[in-house]
Amino acid sequence: MDFTSKVALITGGGGGIGRATALGFALRGARVMVVDADTTQGQATADILTQRGAAAAFVQADVTQAGSVAEYVRKAVSLYGRIDCFFNNAGIEGSVTPTQDYDDSMFDRVIAVNLKGVFLGMKHVIPVMLSQGSGAICNTASVAGLFGSPGMSAYVASKHAVMGMTKVAASELAAGNIRVNAVCPGPVETRMMRSLEAQRNPGDPEAVHRATAAGMPSGRYTQPEEIANAVMYLCSDLAGNMTGSQIIVDGGRSGGGGVGPRR
Repeated sequence: MDFTSKVALITGGGGGIGRATALGFALRGARVMVVDADTTQGQATADILTQRGAAAAFVQADVTQAGSVAEYVRKAVSLYGRIDCFFNNAGIEGSVTPTQDYDDSMFDRVIAVNLKGVFLGMKHVIPVMLSQGSGAICNTASVAGLFGSPGMSAYVASKHAVMGMTKVAASELAAGNIRVNAVCPGPVETRMMRSLEAQRNPGDPEAVHRATAAGMPSGRYTQPEEIANAVMYLCSDLAGNMTGSQIIVDGGRSGGGGVGPRR
């Protein structure tokens, strides 16, 4: 997978999956624009890339705000001239709470980041790709976009919706030489899973980790780099006629009927 002379734009680039993917693109020749709401973590990712000799920059943005999204797209184009690969990845887990008790404001926040943020990202990146006549978009969904997960109504709803938007955009853009796919991680060794484990069992989050890993055919969580590899494949020429599809990376858990959120 060679991304020499290509430009990768990554939201949620300060987190585990985002950072691993940014590094993967950079090490394969891409120029990378890192986007994150967290200035410290986002800039740290960009610094890691530049220390490796890559061309990289960071822009702080709120993916729920149209103006902020338009600005990160404008900065990417201003700095690098184009956007070849868009990893539409920013997301939050929300709370683990039964549906009848789920806080309204928390529900709204999860939907705003995980769903509206993905929509706004595509809305503003697609015109750039149409003008250049090519591009690949990978949206971060989840195995929670394919199944249910108790206590996570907002997260599951948002990820099901991301799957739907991915398919719509793919059907609209195929004739314009733009591919749109999704990656569906299961449990990944990142901050988000640490948060969910702690919410499910505050007294012993490690017990949740062990039980979840034991319930996976692979016997372990996925590493962020393994998600990054799937994203880069979807954005590469190797996936040339693949659009409107998803890749599940969950150690075989969904194939056995189990489900769980990602990151």
